[in-house]
Amino acid sequence: MDLFKGLVLGQYVPVDSIVHRLDPRTKILATVLLLGVLFGVGAFAGLALLTAFLGGVALIARIGLRYLLRGIRPLFWLLVFAVVLQVFFGEAGGHPIVQWGPVVITRENVTQAAFYGWRLILLVLSTTLMTLVTSPVEFTDGLERLLRPLQRVGVPAHDLAMMMTIALRFIPTLLEEAEKIMKAQMARGAEFSRGGLVTRARALIPLLVPLFVSAFRRADALAVAMEARCYRGGEGRTRMRPLELHVRDVVALLVVVAASAAALLRPAVW
Repeated sequence: MDLFKGLVLGQYVPVDSIVHRLDPRTKILATVLLLGVLFGVGAFAGLALLTAFLGGVALIARIGLRYLLRGIRPLFWLLVFAVVLQVFFGEAGGHPIVQWGPVVITRENVTQAAFYGWRLILLVLSTTLMTLVTSPVEFTDGLERLLRPLQRVGVPAHDLAMMMTIALRFIPTLLEEAEKIMKAQMARGAEFSRGGLVTRARALIPLLVPLFVSAFRRADALAVAMEARCYRGGEGRTRMRPLELHVRDVVALLVVVAASAAALLRPAVW
C-alpha cells in the first residue's frame, strides 16, 4: 500500500532558488545532456562525479536529498530485477565467485550489474530533479520553444509539449486515485498480494477498470474546462511571462558541459 507514496516524478517543489529561476529551456537541455552522458560514461568514477554533481544541484535547489531519493522507491523492484538479471544471465566467462551447478556468478557480471544499477538510479534522479525545479507551465513553454524549429516540417510542437506536460502532471494524481481505489477494494475483501501470478493479475481487474474510467472522466473534464476558457493554444498564444535567457543560464549550461566532459574522461586522466 505504500507503493504509490514514494512517487516524486512529476511533482513540483515551489522554492525560491537560483536553480528554480533558471530558464526552463536551460533545465531541459541540461537534463537531456546529462541523460546522454550517462549512456556514454564507461567507468564508476564518471558515475561518482555525476552523482556528486546531482547532489550539489539538489542542495543548491534546496531539495532534500532524502526526498529526492524517494523517487527511486517505486522503481526499487525494477532495479532489483535488472541487477539480478545481469548477475545470473550476464556475459559468459570471467572469474567465478560462486557456482551452484550450472549457475555461475562471476566477478565481471557482479561489477556490471552494480554499474548498470547505478546508471539506472542516476537516470531516474536526473529526470526527477528536473521536474522538481520546473513548474508544469514553465516546462510546457520551454519544451514548445525548443521544438518550435520542427514546426517548419509539420511537427505540432505545442500539442506535443502540452501532451507531455499533462502526462507528467497527472502521474501523481492517477497513482493517488489508484491507491484510493485499492483501499476501497480491500475494504470490500479484495486481495492483491496473495496467490500466484495469474491470481494476482486477475485481482488487478477491479483496480484497473475504475482507474481507467476515472482517467477518461478527468481527461474529458479537462478538455471541457480548456474549451470553456476558449483555449486554442499554438499560433497567436501569448504568455504572462515571456521566456528570456540570462547570464546565469549560460553559466549553468557551461557548468553542466564541464561536468559532463569530466565524467566522460577516463580515470587515468584525472
